[in-house]
Amino acid sequence: MASPSASSSSSSAEAAAAVGSPATEEELTLTVKWSGKEYTVRVCGDDTVGELKLRICELTNVLPKRQKLLYPKVGSKLADDTLLLSQIPLKSSLKMTMIGTVEDDLLVDEVDSPEIVDDFELGQDDVVDIKDKDVNKRKLRRRIDQYKIELRNPCREGKKLLVLDIDYTLFDHRSPAENPRQLMRPYLHEFLTAAYAEYDIIIWSATSMKWVELKMGQLGVLDNPNYKITALLDRMAMITVQSDSHGIFDCKPLGVIWAQLPEYYSEKNTIMFDDLRRNFVMNPQNGLTIKPFRKAHSSRDSDQELVKLTQYLLAIADLDDFSSLDHRNWEFFNEDNAKRRRHT
Repeated sequence: MASPSASSSSSSAEAAAAVGSPATEEELTLTVKWSGKEYTVRVCGDDTVGELKLRICELTNVLPKRQKLLYPKVGSKLADDTLLLSQIPLKSSLKMTMIGTVEDDLLVDEVDSPEIVDDFELGQDDVVDIKDKDVNKRKLRRRIDQYKIELRNPCREGKKLLVLDIDYTLFDHRSPAENPRQLMRPYLHEFLTAAYAEYDIIIWSATSMKWVELKMGQLGVLDNPNYKITALLDRMAMITVQSDSHGIFDCKPLGVIWAQLPEYYSEKNTIMFDDLRRNFVMNPQNGLTIKPFRKAHSSRDSDQELVKLTQYLLAIADLDDFSSLDHRNWEFFNEDNAKRRRHT
């Protein structure tokens, strides 16, 4: 049995670990040399190499997958995007060299990127662990400070918030087509028009902002007279988290929105649609996983997902608090509502 002093030491060690060690919390100021210029990048030890590349991308527009980072004495470690910077012997104020090229054809670049189809079901313990980890809370605070939401249209008092993914949610970005509108999910504009009556709408994609603007513009979403988009968010608003069972992955923390627009939106009035449930891990109660829209040419005549989701959104719009809803049962909710209407 441990002595009282040993127990006290153990508790102190656990408390210290809970708030993070100096090695992981320490901010590093790095200088990245690229194309004849020097860029200052600020990161922390608990950031990954992948997150470092995202910060470099913000400054240079060189996409992370196009970057090769060179720094003496670390070998190939900077090629491992999952590695924590605290695990690499980096020193603050160091200078590293980046080799990379800015993509001129953004559309080709995004279609060229790896496809994420291996979505996974995170257990409740996994979700709680990830959401409550101090390291992830620190990453969220830094993202709130670093990423500034630019409003395209004013937030509306009393409206709830609908946050929408793009790829495989609103648009099949993999199938070939002569016109992007051939790959648009059926009933998209009808869905957005109906939702806009009760919800402000934010589009959040795990791609670059230029690609988000390009694709939404081509689909006629940004200038539709029947609804307005409040804001566009891109991959720079995401954070990287780690699960014991599924490793490291990116997610979309709604806390970025709630912290910057607290007078309008919170966990009580926000719902988020995405075909990847991993994106909800920092706010699982607010996420609704939808059926992905793939193979547009053969499935668009039968796809009714946005019609059903419209019914659900309008049915819950009068609720004061979404936090008690289980969005996993949204289709059953629709069926129950339909039955009640038939019997009244």
